[in-house]
Amino acid sequence: MALIEVRGLRKSYGEKRVLRGVDLQVEAGQIVGILGPNGAGKTTAVECIGGLRTPDAGTIAVAGLDPQSEAAALRQLLGMQLQECRLPARITPLEALELFASFYPDPLPATDLLGRFGLAAQAGARFERLSGGQQQRLSVALALVGRPRIAILDELTTELDPAARREIWGYLSDLRAQGVTMLLVTHSMEEAAHLCDRVAIIDGGRVVAHGSPADLTTAAQAQQTSFEADLPEAMLARLAELPGVRAVRRDGARIVIDGDDDSPQTVLTALIEGGVRPARLRVAAPTLDDAYLRLTEAS
Repeated sequence: MALIEVRGLRKSYGEKRVLRGVDLQVEAGQIVGILGPNGAGKTTAVECIGGLRTPDAGTIAVAGLDPQSEAAALRQLLGMQLQECRLPARITPLEALELFASFYPDPLPATDLLGRFGLAAQAGARFERLSGGQQQRLSVALALVGRPRIAILDELTTELDPAARREIWGYLSDLRAQGVTMLLVTHSMEEAAHLCDRVAIIDGGRVVAHGSPADLTTAAQAQQTSFEADLPEAMLARLAELPGVRAVRRDGARIVIDGDDDSPQTVLTALIEGGVRPARLRVAAPTLDDAYLRLTEAS
């Protein structure tokens, strides 16, 4: 069942058209990633879904609720973490969590969240004295203190070190197992591949691709074959004309060839027939980065 359903979402700021008809579905219990270049409309889209911005056109239903006309009811179901966490300079993490907890009938204990997000030692520190990473962790904790059924998280691991990032990923995976539905805006392909059941790529105000990370990666068809060899330009040109080969380039001492799933074998056969013995041969499978770059470049 679609817990979040968006149809024909449009939003402009003056003459600038930011969203040009976004369609999106998020099934209950899934983590869905929103990917896209800066300025693509990702944050505007999730802020419309969360009721923070009013769309110009289109329909939004979050657990059957309209974010504009039923905002009070939606706030009891939805937790949001925005790109930047801005709290009063003198408030402490414990005070902030206890304040936010007071808005909900059955919140998580503030002390439990402080421990889970590595903020126990900073419980009494002023917000202004927290590092950027600590402020970010507090922002995520505040979004989750109300035991939300749905969470919208915008760049949740910005400024976090790898250990803290993995800890939060583990916590979000636990929440998904408990049935929490999440919409995750991220620039991290690793994060999307690790956490997301599906991803939607927004570019130019439209969804240009959606599917599981594995499906999008497979669709990228970007096998990369690289090796070291002293090849003349004529041989490079011959490799570039092989079936399934999309690009051939020099990268320092290495030759790098992008192509489809059959291209590594095709290239190797051509090298053998040409009497070339490639050194340090490497074949790399496509990644979500490859899929993202190909889809955004194509759009």
